[in-house]
Amino acid sequence: MNRSRSGYVYIVLCAVIFSTMEVMLKTVHGVFAPMQITCLRFLVGGILLIPFASRSMKKKNASLSRKDIGFFALSGFLCVVIAMSLYQMSVTYTRASVVAVIFSCNPIFVTVFAHLFLHEDIHRNHIIALILELTAALIIIDPIHATLDPTGSVLAILSAVMFALYSVFGKKRTPRFGGIAVTCLSFLFGAGELVFILLFGRTAAGASLYGAVGLNLFIDVPLFENIPASAIPALLYICCINSAAGFVCHMMAMEKTSAQEASLIFFLKPILAPIFALLFLKEEIPLNMIVGIVCFLIGSLCAILPGILAQRRALKAQK
Repeated sequence: MNRSRSGYVYIVLCAVIFSTMEVMLKTVHGVFAPMQITCLRFLVGGILLIPFASRSMKKKNASLSRKDIGFFALSGFLCVVIAMSLYQMSVTYTRASVVAVIFSCNPIFVTVFAHLFLHEDIHRNHIIALILELTAALIIIDPIHATLDPTGSVLAILSAVMFALYSVFGKKRTPRFGGIAVTCLSFLFGAGELVFILLFGRTAAGASLYGAVGLNLFIDVPLFENIPASAIPALLYICCINSAAGFVCHMMAMEKTSAQEASLIFFLKPILAPIFALLFLKEEIPLNMIVGIVCFLIGSLCAILPGILAQRRALKAQK
């Protein structure tokens, strides 16, 4: 199998894995506290990525400095503590399929942040895509008829924005450490920070502070205790497959194709995730969601297709 074909295998595999994420998190809702499952999946996922990260760092002859530790502490905070906490909260408020579709718009926010902070070019097709995808989110939320709790949808949008910010921030260390190492270290630092925040929430002072600002989900959260044996298979799938294997496939897809082509993962996810939610959670796919998904897919094509075509033309010109 050549490099490009294996890359597309990773794209499809990653899309399937990522499309089951919201379904699995919804499945364990009520078994694990929202912040407990967030902490566990990134802690265990980060540990499982250590061998891959170590190999990447050895190849690049990279080592951690004090500045790097500060960098990964911040990237982990952006990814786990903020983005993924918002993501987990969104799953508790609204349907898994809705979160999956809305979160899939994060690549277009990556384009915007990359333009603002990395001075990467932004083109007219990116602006059109952003407008279409935000329109798609509004169609799915349907604020006029209020068929959904808007809280979950708004949290999903904020999660996508913050995850995009983390992705752009992480690019600063990717050339030096490699994508898998950046992901692994961000996971471990972020999970460690979340553990500290949750332990503080077990104290009287922490509970009082979190309660005063409306962060009740961070109060008296169990970590490793009281995990029922019946929930261990789902927990292992979330940690090992959704988190560790999913992100490895994502990084391998980018390595063997390109960042533009790897973003096809978030083109496939809005198609696959509602189907999985229908099959396993019996979530209906209403007309407004179908319209929103179509609008979203058109926006995604506007964002990624010109770049893919340009890369293909460049490759042909080199031959």
